Parts: sequence; C-alpha cells; structure tokens
Amino acid sequence: MLTSCYFESNHQDEGINLSQIINPNVPGKERARLKKGIALALRELMKENEPNTQTRDLVAFISLALDGIKRTVEITAAAWEKRNYWLKADRFRREWAWADALSKEFRPLVLAKDWDSIALSSAKLYQHVKEIKISEKHRMGKPWIGAWEKLMSDVSD
Repeated sequence: MLTSCYFESNHQDEGINLSQIINPNVPGKERARLKKGIALALRELMKENEPNTQTRDLVAFISLALDGIKRTVEITAAAWEKRNYWLKADRFRREWAWADALSKEFRPLVLAKDWDSIALSSAKLYQHVKEIKISEKHRMGKPWIGAWEKLMSDVSD
C-alpha cells in the first residue's frame, strides 16, 4: 500500500522550514474504506448464483478486509493506551470486536471453500455493514480483483 505524504514549506529569511508531515492514510479512514469495501463485496456476493472465480475473489477480499480492520483497531487502541486512555481503548476494542471474531471465523471457511458456512458468516457480517450506503456510480471500482491470489500468498508466508 502506498502512503502519500505532503510537505508544506514555509519560506523565511533564515532558510526553509518544513512543517510536519501529514499522512492522509490514518487508521480511521482506512477502517471506513475497508468497511465500505466489505459492504460492496457482500452486495456483489449476494448476486452470485454459484461459486466461481469472482466469488473466490469476493470472499478472499472480505477476509483480507476483516484482517485490515482488526489491524487498524489495534493501531488506534495502542495510540490511546500510549496516552493512558485505557478505558477508551478497551471500549473501542469491544465496539469493533465483531471484526476480530468474524475474521477468525471467516478465514478458515474461505480457505476450505465451505460455501454454505461462508453464506451464514456473510449474513452475520452484513448486520455490521447494512447501514452503509453506496451509490450505483461509486468510484471504488472492484477492490476484490486478485484478492484470492493475495490471500493464498499471505497463507503461504
């Protein structure tokens, strides 16, 4: 994943001073993007009649996105714990515990290609993303393309 940073320069008589680096890829934005991607993938998955290569990519993407959400939750909670906001960090982890639980449930099902169980887990997952509205003319594309190969390379590492 590429991280873009922006530098803003302030020219003064003494020389050039650079202001702080702004990273637009903060964990909260990443979590929202992944959750929106899961919602889109689940809606596409519901349109599929039989398992095929796109179905494999969709479920692999959902599995990888759940892992990504779990990772961003830990990054955010660790930042709060560093500032001694223990209760806030614990509350935040509890609020997002569904992502960790479904990630642990979903990955083995995807690897085993257990389509019936994947459908049941997808229904549970849909309860957490059903409020997300995605327009027909969204600009997200199809983030699941190639996700199966990515998942297989992650498993083999």
